[in-house]
Amino acid sequence: MKQRKTFSEISPLTYWISKEKEILKRNCQDLVHKVRFARTVQAEKLPYEVFTHQSVIRRRLKNLDQQLQENKAVNLKLATAHLYGVLIRPGETFSLWKLVGRTTARKGYKEGLTIAKSRTGKGIGGGLCQLSNLIHWMVLHSELTIVEHHHHDSVDLFPDSGRKVPFGTGTSISYNYLDYRFRNDTDHTFQLFVHVDEENLYGELLASEEPQYVYDIHSEGEYFVRESDGNIYRNGTVVRDTVDKASGTVVDHQIIRTNHARVLYEMDL
Repeated sequence: MKQRKTFSEISPLTYWISKEKEILKRNCQDLVHKVRFARTVQAEKLPYEVFTHQSVIRRRLKNLDQQLQENKAVNLKLATAHLYGVLIRPGETFSLWKLVGRTTARKGYKEGLTIAKSRTGKGIGGGLCQLSNLIHWMVLHSELTIVEHHHHDSVDLFPDSGRKVPFGTGTSISYNYLDYRFRNDTDHTFQLFVHVDEENLYGELLASEEPQYVYDIHSEGEYFVRESDGNIYRNGTVVRDTVDKASGTVVDHQIIRTNHARVLYEMDL
């Protein structure tokens, strides 16, 4: 039996209406809950480094449209300009979309790779999940509280070509109802710096006080298996160990993600 289309799937117009409804809904929710968003930008860096990370902008993989990679580089440059030096004071919430805003062609954003409903596509502003991925990876290495995080890891899109972070720590974003947000529940201030050059996306997470803990985030029990539907799936868990810097003692062991993702690239098994 053919599945009935949802309202958003009927036509481009109904999709636009559905999306605008979700955007308005999110704005109303923020007003009702009176969220204190981080908005202050400071060029001077806070004194203590919490974590730094970098990732390659252009991935050279088979069946990956390189023009979309070039466009992603443009999109990242535009978006990171809004996040350079933002302070997250005690009680404040960082929202990627509150700072970056709508990604429109009028602002210079280009068509980049998108992922929706376990499928790849393209759209204006596409590719910015690399930015939220980088921020999320740094935040996982801190005391900050993640309050909104969406996954698109029900599928494994690309082989592990130089992977530096565990599979399953990615993010999915779409203006503005799929956001990436974290809150500062500590009594000291954090600061985020992100920027790009011709090759890489860079991030720094800084703090006004020296961190008490360091974090070890890694995969455990990862394996691939072909299941009864004929598809190969990636399985495993991602764990985070919290380590006291002074003593070296692991004070917390937490499973942060259980993976079961359909592999969409060719592999021998």
